[in-house]
Amino acid sequence: MLFNRRKLEMPTPDQALKGRTEQWFTLAEHHVVLGTPVVTNEDNIPEGFEVAVFGLGCFWGAEEIFWRTPGVWSTSVGYAGGSTPHPSYEEVCSGQTGHTEAVRVVFDPSKVDYADLVKAFFEFHDPTQGMRQGNDIGTQYRSAVYTLSDEQAETAKRLRAAYEPLLLERGYGAITTEIKPSPTYYYAEDVHQQYLAKNPHGYRCHSATGVPFPKTA
Repeated sequence: MLFNRRKLEMPTPDQALKGRTEQWFTLAEHHVVLGTPVVTNEDNIPEGFEVAVFGLGCFWGAEEIFWRTPGVWSTSVGYAGGSTPHPSYEEVCSGQTGHTEAVRVVFDPSKVDYADLVKAFFEFHDPTQGMRQGNDIGTQYRSAVYTLSDEQAETAKRLRAAYEPLLLERGYGAITTEIKPSPTYYYAEDVHQQYLAKNPHGYRCHSATGVPFPKTA
């Protein structure tokens, strides 16, 4: 009981695990599906491309959704929104870092709008479940949109407001998605990157509501 409760409560910075001063593992250079860099930054992202960061449950299945989206140039999985620097997967799953499992998406806005990515985000999970997705329970499974500009924040909040009434009509609760400026993003270990491309029959958690996004939003 105490362990489960701890996994559902966000640790304060002084309660969180200490973490590390730097990344402690090596990542593959290229995305196994898209062939683009896994680690992306201002030095290798093409001019005019943008970055989005989402948390929608287990990042294995979440990453697959976005690398399959036309206009997405690269994806990676990592940890965001917590206090522990450079955490491990096991530490994040303990509930003692405060991070959520996140997907970083680099996309070409001339081919896919940020709004379309946000709509996909809302449709492919249940944004009303709080610290869980389906049978996956813990702070690392909470719903989150981490924005990198005022425009992204405005779009995410507008679409959340448009989608919530439809969920309420279907008997779901209020949306619990946190929308915040993007915190530090820590890359997850290499085994988790493009996990479902490496393990096609691996675990997917899509606790989708089945409620389509309004076409007029």
